Parts: sequence; C-alpha cells; structure tokens
Amino acid sequence: MNSENTKAQMRKGILEFCILSILKERDYYTSEILEELKKVKLLVVEGTVYPLLTRLKNGDLLTYRWEESNAGPPRKYYKLTEKGELFLGELTETWEELANAVQEITTKNQDNE
Repeated sequence: MNSENTKAQMRKGILEFCILSILKERDYYTSEILEELKKVKLLVVEGTVYPLLTRLKNGDLLTYRWEESNAGPPRKYYKLTEKGELFLGELTETWEELANAVQEITTKNQDNE
C-alpha cells in the first residue's frame, strides 16, 4: 500500500475545513490562502484550490469582491457568508469529535504495544 497516496487523501479530505477556517479570520485572496496552507505544511497547488473555492461559492458558503492591486491585476478576495460561518461551526464540532476519537484509538493502540 502506498503511504503517500493515503497521506494525500487525508489532506484532501480536510482541505475544505482548513480553507473555511482561514477565511474566518479575514478576507483573503487565493495566493494568501495558499501561503497560509503552506505555512502549516498543507502543500496544495492552485489547480486544487480554485475549483474548491468555486464550489464553496456556489454553495453560498463564500462570497467574493474584486479589489485593485498596486502589484498587478485586480485581486478576488474571498469572505465567509453567514451560511459559511454556520457550516464552519458544524465542521469544527465534527472535527473535534473525530480528532478526539482518533487520538483515543491511536494512543490506546500505542499503549498496548
């Protein structure tokens, strides 16, 4: 079994949650979102993030605005909607339950070795 594939699938599964969590802080444009993900070693390519942002926008979880930039073309800044904030709250609860369960199982199994 390929561990790299498994690790990639684990990262992919939580990417939506991570992006929504980043946007809770403030409005971001795509390059800033990618930088935040890189800071915590969730390395993602733009080709993965753009479709995800579009899907979240189409689900009314995000909105965006265009802002002029001194360093090039206008930038699209993404922001959580009220629906997005509620959805993030639900994901946060689910994540905490899941993380606790995984921690309990993996710690228990390590103690039995």
